[in-house]
Amino acid sequence: MDTSATALKPVPAALPFDWALGVSRAEGADPILLLQGDADAVHPLASVSKPIAALGALVAVERGMVDLDEPAGPEGATVRHLLAHTAGYAFDSGDLIGAPGARRGYSNTGFEVLGRHLEEATGYEFADWMEEVVIGPLGLTTLEAEGSPAAGYRGSVRDLLAVGREWLAPTLVGEALHREAVHVQFPGLVGILPGYGRQKLNDWGLGVEIRAQKSPHWTGQRSAPETFGHFGQSGSFLWMDPTRGLCAAFLSTEPFGEMHKTAWPGITDAILAQADAA
Repeated sequence: MDTSATALKPVPAALPFDWALGVSRAEGADPILLLQGDADAVHPLASVSKPIAALGALVAVERGMVDLDEPAGPEGATVRHLLAHTAGYAFDSGDLIGAPGARRGYSNTGFEVLGRHLEEATGYEFADWMEEVVIGPLGLTTLEAEGSPAAGYRGSVRDLLAVGREWLAPTLVGEALHREAVHVQFPGLVGILPGYGRQKLNDWGLGVEIRAQKSPHWTGQRSAPETFGHFGQSGSFLWMDPTRGLCAAFLSTEPFGEMHKTAWPGITDAILAQADAA
């Protein structure tokens, strides 16, 4: 599929609140294919903060300041465990719900511990490190942090598309580390995907969820199994489809709920149907 000369049509979605959507190809002089709604409006990203924070961690790994397999968090856990939600932490506390690597336990706490670990390793405050190695280099003009690396960022659809392009065609880290980040870490683990229930195979990479064969899911029926990304409780998503070289970002003024669960798969499928027909 070649989307190099294609501009996508607006995607219909009957949602009774303000929302914005963007679609971009991975690279090119004019990569953006669709901006719908106010693509420059700043919204809370909630957990879509995690793929952004993960980029900062991966840069530290790439520069040799951090090793994925060095100890971090509870006994027996590593930086890799924290990024892949297998360190054993509960969702939003320091309580432990299992041994490292035993199950997929989605955890805000794990990313907060990761942020503190990066501060010790780099000598920067986390926000300063992110400004230095991610926000500045990617030219993100609206992205700003408010607290936790797990869920504290705010930003626009336009900036999220730049993050998506970085995840598809990396400039901040090398090919080998990027390949590792977007492939399953600790395969075969069961776990809860928040908002969507228990997944027999709850696959994650390093800071991004991998779609694989999950059902139900917030992406579309047309989405490739290799699709990866994140959604947030602020009513936000960012997905990257490496088989098509596309990313899409969605932000809204309404917290995540049943309307998002109903609308998001159709929005994604409408995007991919257009792209596949181009």
